[in-house]
Amino acid sequence: MKAQESPRRYHAPVWSEPIIMTMGRKGERGIRIPEVEEEVRAAVGDAIAFVPTTMRRKQPPSLPELSQPHVLRHYLRLSQQTLGMDFNIDLGEGTCTMKYSPKVNEDFVKELAEIHPLQDEETIQGVLKIVYDFGHVFLREISGLDEFVFHAGGGNEAAYTNACIIRKFHELNGELGQRDEIITTIFSHPSSAATAATAGFKVITLYPDEETGFPSTESLKAAVSKHTAGLMTTNPEDTGIFNPEIDEWTKIVHEAGGLCAYDQANANGLLGVSRAKESGFDMCFFNLHKTFSSPHGSYGPACGAVGVKQELVKFLPVPVVTFDGDRYHLDYDRPHSIGKVRDFYGNVQIVLRAYAWAMSMGTDGLREVAEISMINNNYLEKKLLTIPGVTKPYKTNKRLDQIRYSLEKLREETGVGAQDVIRRVVDYGVQSYWLSHHPWVVPEPFTPEACETYSKADIDYWVAVLAEISKEAYSNPELVKTAPHNSSIARIPDANLEDPAKLAMTWRAYLRKRTLTK
Repeated sequence: MKAQESPRRYHAPVWSEPIIMTMGRKGERGIRIPEVEEEVRAAVGDAIAFVPTTMRRKQPPSLPELSQPHVLRHYLRLSQQTLGMDFNIDLGEGTCTMKYSPKVNEDFVKELAEIHPLQDEETIQGVLKIVYDFGHVFLREISGLDEFVFHAGGGNEAAYTNACIIRKFHELNGELGQRDEIITTIFSHPSSAATAATAGFKVITLYPDEETGFPSTESLKAAVSKHTAGLMTTNPEDTGIFNPEIDEWTKIVHEAGGLCAYDQANANGLLGVSRAKESGFDMCFFNLHKTFSSPHGSYGPACGAVGVKQELVKFLPVPVVTFDGDRYHLDYDRPHSIGKVRDFYGNVQIVLRAYAWAMSMGTDGLREVAEISMINNNYLEKKLLTIPGVTKPYKTNKRLDQIRYSLEKLREETGVGAQDVIRRVVDYGVQSYWLSHHPWVVPEPFTPEACETYSKADIDYWVAVLAEISKEAYSNPELVKTAPHNSSIARIPDANLEDPAKLAMTWRAYLRKRTLTK
């Protein structure tokens, strides 16, 4: 059967669904918990006595009271209005790398639900073995680095861990007062600059050469000085452009006395092809929820795997999972550690999924991930550049994964820009794509990525949607500008969502702010 390449008819279900905190009726129950038997009460005593007085609630929490059917209806209705990874083709998420996660791995993860993070290490030897082996067998071989930890809850936290290790290294050497600058590039993930600044460093940002698409080595030499603490960079950058001079870059920074940190959050095009060690990096991190096929939950769940060379192992956050040849241990006795960056020893569920995926792929399969990713993205490029209004900045072909395209030409000729297109794609049952990290150095950007998960048919369909929207922009631009039309949620009015006075992270915070503004 021929795969469908033209956009299919789609209309999302629409439920006028209230917030669950406003639902329910007093006395409704999802489950009735049996009374404690007298024998149990006599043996255990008063359970509330185990809770310190200062931690006891003055009154029960104000929770909605609903029966099980009502809870199911509420969340199933919400799920019907959501375009997720298993529901549509979302290769448009670009640098966030959405890929299919094998469902068999969820069966493994269910077993971890019964484990408490404070259990004695003797009772979790199997879990610690998985964590240890994934770092020492897979990630050590993939990166060439010596030791990995999995505390970070995502790429930002992993980059921050790298920045803290750089700071601790220079502090121990007595040079932190002098070495207060981190060098990065504008197309590295913004977390490189943000986390370096959060760790107390000044940030020097290098901009790309118009021909190559990456900063020149001469610009790096001009930025390096006695104040250089390190280099924090992505390669390939978020434009998909690989810097072939990266080993020269790390050599220059090392000669100046700095350390080099490699953002490998997205390593789909690099597995088995290029390693952090041979590029001269002292540390790196991988996002297991991107490259290693564990679900990408954006702000969580996620896991940034941080790896370092032997000289920096003593700085890793605690605890570090170690092996003495007989037993696995959670090692907290590390006097030079940067401390804790997260509770316990990380999102182990994410590590288990990644471990299971890597085991099923094997050495040849992991290399094939890189090869298929590169083929898919090159095929996607050829298709997209035939669509009117789509252009590709920086003419270089040294691209390994996603490409940052531009709709500047489309906007100039029709008035329809990237923000308009992102709202229109959902009308065809495709998840709105990720535009670009700010600042928009590439005007009207969008950054799709067709990693190894996607088939030729998937890519053809996604491109067909973009092509259809391009036609609409040239023939009926208002149709695109007023989108979405078939989505469950109407267009959200433009508002200053960065004003703290207007933000509420919980329902009760919203009620408090609403009361104060009346």
